[in-house]
Order: sequence, then C-alpha cells, then structure tokens
Amino acid sequence: MGAARGFGVDIGGSGIKGCPVDLDAGKLVGERIRVPTPQPSTPEAVADVVAEIVRGFDWTGPVGVTLPAVIKRGVAHSAANIDKSWIGTDAAALFATRLGLPLDQVTVLNDADAAGVAEIRYGRPDDQTGVVVLLTFGTGIGSALFLDGRLVPNTEFGHLEIDGHDAETRAAASAKEDEDLSWDQWAKRVTRYISGLEDLIWPDLVIAGGGVSKKADKWLPLLEVRTKVVAAELRNDAGIVGAALAASRGEGP
Repeated sequence: MGAARGFGVDIGGSGIKGCPVDLDAGKLVGERIRVPTPQPSTPEAVADVVAEIVRGFDWTGPVGVTLPAVIKRGVAHSAANIDKSWIGTDAAALFATRLGLPLDQVTVLNDADAAGVAEIRYGRPDDQTGVVVLLTFGTGIGSALFLDGRLVPNTEFGHLEIDGHDAETRAAASAKEDEDLSWDQWAKRVTRYISGLEDLIWPDLVIAGGGVSKKADKWLPLLEVRTKVVAAELRNDAGIVGAALAASRGEGP
C-alpha cells in the first residue's frame, strides 16, 4: 500500500511553487514546480499559474493553497506582497473553478499558518506542547500560533508595534539585507521583537522559519530572550507541505 499523498501550492510575492507531498513523511514527492508570481499579481493571473502547476503533475485530488493574507472561510481579508485586489476575493471558490474541483476539495490558508501546520505535524515532538509560535522571517514577518498543537489562525504578530515601529520593518530578514546589517546587529533587533512578543503571549517555544532559518547557526545563538528558539525543520518546503496536509484533512480557517 502506497504512502498517502496530497498536493500543496505556496503563493509568495516573488514565486508560486507546488508539488505533491508524501503525507506520511512530510516530504515533497519529486521536484517542485516554481513559476514567477505574475505582475500584477491579481487573483485571476495567480489562479492561472496555480492551475498550470497543478496540471503539470496531472493531479486530480484535493489541493491546498497558501496566500500571504488573512483567510476566513476561504475569503482573503488582507494582502501582503500580492495585489490589493485580493482583499474580499473568495480565493477558495476562485481556485476551485480554475482547477475544475468541487469547493470542498480546495483549502486556502495563510502562508505562515501553513508552514506552522507542517512544523507541528512533522517537526520535533516538543513542538506540539504548550504555546508555540512559528515566526517566518522574510520580506516581512509571518506568524502562526499553536496551543497544544492546535492552530489559532490568522495571527499578525509581525505587525506588533515595537519602539514605535511596525516590527517587521525593523526585524524582517529584508531589513537585514536592505540596511546591510551584520548578523549581530540584526539579532539585536530580533531579540527586541521577540522580547515584546514574549511579554504579550509568554510562549513555551519559538520556531524560527523563513529563508534565514538555513543560516540559524549565525544568529540564533546571538538572541537574548527567555524562550527557547529553534530553527524550523522543513525550511522552504513547509508552506507546500502544510497546505497539502490541511487539504487532506479538509481543514481551513
């Protein structure tokens, strides 16, 4: 009997990537397809790319899709790094129509929530206990909050006001790159940000994701926070894996 499989598509500001997923192991099956995000990234243009990726694998089952947006019952209520015309769009219905699937076969969720779902399911056993927050450091800061392994969807902790600033404008990975900060300089900003978050929700564990998690050894040891901080295990595949897992369960915010 073969492994259970799902399909996930992860939509980002610069690229849209998708692949079948081995749901038993939490790993991609084969090489993922990546297509540059169309500009402008309107719902119709993005949906066409999602359909192109899914059909490239001759996939016909349930599909999970992430968006950099607050998602409630399949509808986008914000738009980060994608066209603002997404706001108010019934993303689940749009993707279902483009893919020729029943609405109950398509699950749409926030990109950080999807990454968190994957980490909780396939990461360390300790990730499933207590208050756990996944933070994705990239163009902005995405967040996913879990209580004893259950997702509290659509948190926007990257937009906390810290010292008069929207946190992600100072502590996102893009700020390090744009301002040419050293690892030590950037880690001080991340420390300040996580400290502010700690005072609000008192997490038991912080999981650091996003592209910079691949270089965790350069900055995690520099953090001066009271909470244990670990690097995400699934790295950049987490969004695809989490989307596929959510779709296989028929779960969505």
